[in-house]
Amino acid sequence: MFWFLAVAMVVVVAAVTLAVVGGAENEVLPEAPPEHLVDPLPPTRPVSRADIEALRLPMAARGYRMLDVDEVLDRLAAELAERDARIAELESALAGAQATAAGRTDLFDEQPPRRDAAEDER
Repeated sequence: MFWFLAVAMVVVVAAVTLAVVGGAENEVLPEAPPEHLVDPLPPTRPVSRADIEALRLPMAARGYRMLDVDEVLDRLAAELAERDARIAELESALAGAQATAAGRTDLFDEQPPRRDAAEDER
């Protein structure tokens, strides 16, 4: 019984293989051109949330095209690093301005203008 099932399985696999591969009369499907990134991130301005939401990475035979994904991720990482550096710079400038303002209390004290003693005698 075991040998019968083994032989039957070999026959079925061979039949399916011949049907799929076929002879010379079967037409081979043409190679599909690879997809490319249609609407890349804008190179002339910072990336916005809408750009990321509209981004669609092209699919390849085994998933996403690694070069396109790497390019997009590198661009986003660079822009995020640039924004983080700018935020740190602005926070540092703000802290310096607040420290300067805290050390100088005379900026907030309004004193009336002084009058000469001669004006008081008149």
